[in-house]
Amino acid sequence: MAAPLVTPLVPDANPEVAELAAFFNETLGFCPNSVLTMQHRPAIATAFIQLNKAVMANQGRVTSALKRLVGYVSSQAAGCQYCQAHTILAAERYGAEQQQLAHIWEYATHPAFSAPERAALDFAVAASAVPNAVNEAISTNLHQHWTEGEIVELLGVISLFGYLNRWNDSMGTHLEEGAVAAGQQHLAGRGWSRGKHA
Repeated sequence: MAAPLVTPLVPDANPEVAELAAFFNETLGFCPNSVLTMQHRPAIATAFIQLNKAVMANQGRVTSALKRLVGYVSSQAAGCQYCQAHTILAAERYGAEQQQLAHIWEYATHPAFSAPERAALDFAVAASAVPNAVNEAISTNLHQHWTEGEIVELLGVISLFGYLNRWNDSMGTHLEEGAVAAGQQHLAGRGWSRGKHA
């Protein structure tokens, strides 16, 4: 087991961070080690948690489950195994259908996914590519299914995970056991492993 780049602090190291981080007990069932590392600079941790809460708030048609699936596809495209495990766990916790969890990478053709969901997931893949691959076809398809406010929500999720993918892959953040179990259940058959996050 390799050591992370920076050692996470204990969950109650900063009272303000600890109070805000209670949010993750609902979304994941635990406070992520990424947040425990961020609290070396509490202002970063608190700003991140506030952004996470704003981005992941359910405003309507872009459901909590879809937001987590978008985060998963974005993280898979970026190669972050830590965030893949977190997002698939959170998607399950927020009610994603088992068929969607099992066939997320067949979303373009699998009947468990609707046309609006496919447009959102195509957008996640294109927006997570380096260099960015959002083009006129992606934009046109997206606008056929989602309002501008909803597109802002979707890009908020993709951008949030862009930050988290960079943070956790660079940090080598250790995966928590609940996330490991979700990764092994839903993703191991498609080549997922803890990698540097063990």
